[in-house]
Amino acid sequence: MKEFEIAVPVGHEPSAKQIAARSGGLEAVLVKRSLDARGEPLWRYRYEAFQAGEYQPYRLPEYKDVSKAPGVLVVGAGPAGMFASLRLLMEGLRPIVLERGKDVHARKVDMASLSRSGAVDPDSNYCYGEGGAGAFSDGKLYTRSSKRGDNREVLYQLVQFGASPEILYDAHPHIGSDRLPSIVENIRKCIVSHGGEYHFGARVSGISGKAGDFTAVCAGGAEYKGIAVILATGHSARDVYEMLYRGGGALEAKGFALGVRVEHPQEKINYSQYHGRWKPGMPAAEYSFVEQQDGRGVFSFCMCPGGVLVPSSTEAGTVVLNGMSNSARSGRFANSGVVVQIEPEDIPGESPFRMMDFQHSVEASMFRYCEAVRGGGPELEAIAARAGVRPSRMEIPSNPMAAPAQRLEDFCSGILSKTLPRTTYHPGIVSAPLHSLLPHGVADRLRKVFPRVKIGNYCTPGNGLVLGVESRTSSPVRIPRDSENLQYVSVPGIYPAGEGAGYSGGIVSSAIDGIRCAAALAGEQ
Repeated sequence: MKEFEIAVPVGHEPSAKQIAARSGGLEAVLVKRSLDARGEPLWRYRYEAFQAGEYQPYRLPEYKDVSKAPGVLVVGAGPAGMFASLRLLMEGLRPIVLERGKDVHARKVDMASLSRSGAVDPDSNYCYGEGGAGAFSDGKLYTRSSKRGDNREVLYQLVQFGASPEILYDAHPHIGSDRLPSIVENIRKCIVSHGGEYHFGARVSGISGKAGDFTAVCAGGAEYKGIAVILATGHSARDVYEMLYRGGGALEAKGFALGVRVEHPQEKINYSQYHGRWKPGMPAAEYSFVEQQDGRGVFSFCMCPGGVLVPSSTEAGTVVLNGMSNSARSGRFANSGVVVQIEPEDIPGESPFRMMDFQHSVEASMFRYCEAVRGGGPELEAIAARAGVRPSRMEIPSNPMAAPAQRLEDFCSGILSKTLPRTTYHPGIVSAPLHSLLPHGVADRLRKVFPRVKIGNYCTPGNGLVLGVESRTSSPVRIPRDSENLQYVSVPGIYPAGEGAGYSGGIVSSAIDGIRCAAALAGEQ
């Protein structure tokens, strides 16, 4: 085998003649495509070339008919739950998927209502429902590491169910919020057609039994039985943690990151990242950065080129933001989370819920500020006095999901913004002293790091908008499991998986973790 690279201008592809000349007549396989914007923007295509018969393409294991096989309860239909279920089909076991929310298309109605009116359905929103939080994001697939498992099982199945083959070789692959729902639906159809089950509106309120004989009781009273349980509930299912804790199960507080979403005009990011050479037809520019400040990491998270901001609250009385973008990434604005790592030792106490309680308190404080501004009176005056600012007199959105916001330069200077720029956040924004509303350790680190970001136009006055709060970066609770057999340390036969268990972050790593749990479970049978 030999490797070679071909560089071509953006908008072009290597010709068959170029590939043949560089391969020396060998069979050439594209393994990576990356964008090089250091000078004139170029696509760099990297190939591996093989002698005839030497190349062995990756082949997915076959799905089996499991209609008469033993059932496994899969709690949650996000990436971990879906890919665990697909692996169960390969292993000859029958997945019984219990999803608290609605199917991926019905979810859209509830999410639209959340943006329009601020009405939160606690079981159907941007975090809960078929596909999980990842189904309505950018669909970024950045995990390339093989440390946790073979990501090809994830990527090849995504292509099989409708994703572009480009995700197999792009350096920064993504699917897009417009394409993910049909892929998620195709996965469900595959599972059901091979004998698996899907049950929506099935919020699990209790799990009893032992390995080989478990019963899951749902909020409506329905019961489902299985020989094992894969617990893949996502990073926001507090009620599941409480259910385990009430039963005497072990839980651990886990570090997570909290901060803000930062929104810029996409053209400003394009100009900076392409060094003034961006042209129509070139991909929307991305960015990422990692800094250390006062002993904690500060980093960009879930950057969405050409994207929009969306409300991600899972309960009333809180304001949480996330970002999403469609496959074309053609929107006029870019947004990214910029967050500060918070460790259990930063929050006093011994409760395994203390990090989640801290997370909730910040989300609630964002809501209370906007409510106070909307209502005026003594509460607003008190908040403003603590922040050392005069309350804003700008027009206040009526949507309860309105978010506190501040110009980036004003956030760094510690002053309230007199005006706010346009935003993609549909519920609306309220001028707020985020430098004071955020926990001091978060705000102080962000204010020190932002001016150091090595992206032109980032902190230039008039370009950036900071909105609060970005808090659902990962689970603040871990469900401990045995490192060898992946079973819950408190109840053998239960396999905590994915982000909700505290063992992954993002679509691919969660899918890989679900696969690992399904494979470990099958090995025990």
